Amino acid sequence: MQHTNKIVVLPHTDQQAPRFFPKATFSILTSVAFACMLSACASTPQPPTQALQAAETAIANAEQARVADYASPELVEAREKLTAARLAVEKEDMLSAHRFAEQARVDAELALAKQNAAKAKAVNEEMQKGISTLKQEMNRNTGAK
Repeated sequence: MQHTNKIVVLPHTDQQAPRFFPKATFSILTSVAFACMLSACASTPQPPTQALQAAETAIANAEQARVADYASPELVEAREKLTAARLAVEKEDMLSAHRFAEQARVDAELALAKQNAAKAKAVNEEMQKGISTLKQEMNRNTGAK
């Protein structure tokens, strides 16, 4: 198979491509678009209402379950972070407010999980004592030791 290289020369024209906007109009439009983008970025984001409500609900659930008896430090930390989130909203620092609210929710959920684990451990220990007592009774009744 034979390949041949061909060079195609196009005629040169001195005409410029037609412009749709004069340079001044294009500069103004570009400046306006850039200013709009900056103002959109600079606007204050909305308060993290859902995150705050989720944190408040998690703390209320933990308090209802009497978590303070088992996981008090986590619950205290959750309350402190919720307070920090509210202060951040007042200062219009919505990013920090959202972060604190999420941390408060997670801390409250951790406190609840620790309380549930502590309760389960207590039930398990009680069951182990019951099993041990039953074994002793069985050994005593059969005469085995």
